[in-house]
Amino acid sequence: MSTIGKSVRIERIFNRNTGNTIIVPMDHGVGAGPINGLINLPETVNTVAEGGANAVLGHMGLPKHGHRGYGRDIGLIIHLSASTSLGPDPNHKVLVTTVEEAIKVGADAVSVHINIGADDEAKMLHDLGHVAKMCDEWGMPLLAMMYPRGPKIIAEHDVEYVKHAARVGAELGADIIKTNYTGNIDSFKEVVNGCPVPVVVAGGPQMDTEQQLLQMIHDSLQAGGKGVAIGRNVFQSVNPAQLMSDISKIVHEGASVEEILDK
Repeated sequence: MSTIGKSVRIERIFNRNTGNTIIVPMDHGVGAGPINGLINLPETVNTVAEGGANAVLGHMGLPKHGHRGYGRDIGLIIHLSASTSLGPDPNHKVLVTTVEEAIKVGADAVSVHINIGADDEAKMLHDLGHVAKMCDEWGMPLLAMMYPRGPKIIAEHDVEYVKHAARVGAELGADIIKTNYTGNIDSFKEVVNGCPVPVVVAGGPQMDTEQQLLQMIHDSLQAGGKGVAIGRNVFQSVNPAQLMSDISKIVHEGASVEEILDK
């Protein structure tokens, strides 16, 4: 197991001084096609990089078509899972890339998507275990997107489901967990306290206001979260550069929502 390799790469994703991270997922192009905000990949990558994001996340097309060769450097996370909205079950995720292939394009980490409670949960857990083993072999950090989604799941943001999903990811070898925010500081503390690796909160569907988004980010950090992984709420916003800068102030400078809104 190459722990040195993981440590070196994680420092390209997490801010050394704060121990927090801002990740901007851009894997939506596979699932939904060329959506607003991801038409021009280099432009979007540059916008979030200059705004203070620590890493971008996407499939193999991201480094191939979104690499800039200019501007502020930014970490790269290659997503290994995929499905499309046109398939019979968009929640059915399959592995489309290997850890070794991610290494070849310069990845600083890889990610997989797991739906806890789904009909094919067993297959996804098998894939998670395999990827975790290969990540240990190559010294590659693994981010697991752990979501409660399936017939038995009553509410995807319920703390009992979310903390179970987060713990599963950590137990099976993930180094970072991305999961749903549970709605308030106290309940999200249960998720963080029950997970032995850093937890970052997912942005989810587009929110009604930026204030709601900023408040969620602030509260997740107060609960012990280590950052955010937010895509559509950023690159589909009216002013992505400004919003990314505001998020950075909260995540890395400890600013309050009130300070951001009063500026």
